[in-house]
Amino acid sequence: MDKSRADASQRFPEIIELNVGGQVYVTRHSTLLSVPNSLLWTMFSQKKPAELTTDSKGRYFLDRDGFLFRYILDYLRDQTLVLPDYFKEKASLLKEAEYFQLQDLAKRLRPAVSKENSISEEVCQSDPEEAALAGTSVTSTGPRSPSLDARKFGYITIGYRGSYTIGRDIQQDAKFRRVARITVCGKTSLAKEVFGETLNESRDPDRPPERYTSRYYLKYNFLEQAFDMLAEVGFHMVACSSTGTCAYASNDPNEDKMWTSYTEYVFCRE
Repeated sequence: MDKSRADASQRFPEIIELNVGGQVYVTRHSTLLSVPNSLLWTMFSQKKPAELTTDSKGRYFLDRDGFLFRYILDYLRDQTLVLPDYFKEKASLLKEAEYFQLQDLAKRLRPAVSKENSISEEVCQSDPEEAALAGTSVTSTGPRSPSLDARKFGYITIGYRGSYTIGRDIQQDAKFRRVARITVCGKTSLAKEVFGETLNESRDPDRPPERYTSRYYLKYNFLEQAFDMLAEVGFHMVACSSTGTCAYASNDPNEDKMWTSYTEYVFCRE
């Protein structure tokens, strides 16, 4: 009996739970073995379960990009690569493919990354005189916002939930505006144009560019930074609304009251 238990402890279960950079994935053991000689194949076929690092709940832990791992896992399932439109993480995904020793996936990603880099270098580094001779107009060698002709009309709503306290002396500057998260609602293509790499798309990663979403949020907690980025590409505020509720109130008159608020700012570009 003890021998059979010992043998079972040396084998991986059919269903494997992974913790990749804080993101939890559940997949079949056979999926992780689908590409021979890859890192995951080595981990889950050449090693014993006790040799792998686990988190506090017993999941096998990988200290890699949890968001991009979904594409690694999709590739392992059927060896195909399908990326959403306007996918800006190809260079990062290439790095993950190389780390996991998925040579075929890395080979598919390299031309796309090389093409993007060559286009970027051509726009940013071309000499104005050479461009003029070639019939191409280059007005700036640095990053620039989209031209007025390319800008699209639309609305973006910025929301945040904050908290503040009010003491007995209401004139006192209390602990105010602790912003937990800044949300972004609007058309996907507009949100990506404005906020670029500062936009966290993990809750709605495959949304088509012409569809709308209310699940994006920003990677920083400064409202003014969001306002500056909107203003730089031609948006201006057209409406604002806010609500506040008392989250904590003690019967002791000497204690401060804690309030929570939710505020939305509507921006428009005409």
